[in-house]
Amino acid sequence: HHISHLTSRHHLPVTTTGGSMDSDEFREAGRQMVELAANYVDTLRERPVYPEVSPDYIRALIPTEAPHDPQPFSEILGDIERVIMPGVTHWNHPSFFAYFPTGHGYPSILADILSDVIGCIGFTWAASPACTDLEVVMMDWLAKACGLPDHFLSTSERGGGCIQGTASEATLMTMLAARNSMKEEEMGRLVAYSSALAHSSVRRATQLAGVKYRLLPTDEDHSLRGAALRAAVEEDTRNGLVPFFCVATVGTTDCCSSDNVREIASVCNELGLWAHVDAAYAGSQFVCEELRQDLDGIELVDSYNFNPHKWLTVIFDCSTLWLKDKQRLSQAFLVDPKYLQHDNQRRAVDFRHWQIPLGRRFRSLKLWFTMRLYGISGLQSNIRSSIALAERFEKLVVASDQFELFCPRRCALVCFRLKGSNEVNEKLHSDLNATRKIHLTGSEVSGCFFLRLAICSSLTTEQDVDDAWQLIHDQAYQLLATSA
Repeated sequence: HHISHLTSRHHLPVTTTGGSMDSDEFREAGRQMVELAANYVDTLRERPVYPEVSPDYIRALIPTEAPHDPQPFSEILGDIERVIMPGVTHWNHPSFFAYFPTGHGYPSILADILSDVIGCIGFTWAASPACTDLEVVMMDWLAKACGLPDHFLSTSERGGGCIQGTASEATLMTMLAARNSMKEEEMGRLVAYSSALAHSSVRRATQLAGVKYRLLPTDEDHSLRGAALRAAVEEDTRNGLVPFFCVATVGTTDCCSSDNVREIASVCNELGLWAHVDAAYAGSQFVCEELRQDLDGIELVDSYNFNPHKWLTVIFDCSTLWLKDKQRLSQAFLVDPKYLQHDNQRRAVDFRHWQIPLGRRFRSLKLWFTMRLYGISGLQSNIRSSIALAERFEKLVVASDQFELFCPRRCALVCFRLKGSNEVNEKLHSDLNATRKIHLTGSEVSGCFFLRLAICSSLTTEQDVDDAWQLIHDQAYQLLATSA
């Protein structure tokens, strides 16, 4: 009922002729689509946060073949609630507390409309100069907003940044760039390092790059320290291996812990490893000056990445990567066929050399719209309010006799557990998600299973946090009563 009523509001019928849609039909369909989108957001809390469907559920709801003749837009619009919405996990629901946030903001959505309408494939500067030039400047805007070193700016002698699709791509590209500078006879002996809590994408990057991978132990705060890296590098070197790359994580997925960037980068600089920082989630908080403690040592690293599409209200995909020496990346993948060459390529940036795909969307529009319509002050406010809600939930856990923190709150993530076994916590996690009133993810570190509550939606209020806590408390009470 949430969306179907939109089609009855005296909308003009949108029909297409010969499979095309003209400008007038697009205007009318666009008005209906924008109204649907706004209504979806306004009524999100009326929906269950998590769907109750089985794999392949859609097959029974739509035909087995595409229609031979054009269908009216109203028919497609009517099928959204019937076909799509039953299988949607609502990531921007006020009671969605799983994983980390996915960026969501109307300015970014509007920018994507413009990107889609322009429809350029910005593989070279000449393919659409605005696509490249705006990205260069937006990367500088964002670097300055986050307090990054000047040598990451495009106006510096060697530095610069670009937008990747995901942090996984950024890790892979920098790892491949580092591998490219190694000697041919070293290729079978290269070793990359990270903490045991680094994201699984680091392991995938080593598999794709064809290099060895060593996970390193963390300290009592779940942080990788320089001494642990140094010991591993020296041991592997004695054994004939060639250490070449290390990922330091700022804001791990498990518990949002951060590695010691200064210590790790210092070891890398001394021993000749590429130092890359993955701050996919936590990096957004650095728009707030008072939250930049984990940036200590960032001036020593070779590359730095975070995802505005997580916590800066920017729609996926938008993962920002900066390099101290951009040519180490761009020259590593330089393939220049005649059909891609242009008159300005010696003076302009061609981002096709910085990424895995050839083509790229006009993603910098999302940063331009978002930073202008929110202002840095608006982005700061969103970060601070999320953290305040997480602090509220943390206090509720601390005040409880039945629950405990796994670790202190970090950013807007609280890791907690019911006092007891892993099994009882896994059952509590399952029971909570089965209610479809809230959605949480769990994790396990050092053999200890815990629940993660991340403030993900800008729609989440203090009442939503309190309601979530009450549900968690009630489900725990029922679980303990049943197992007693």
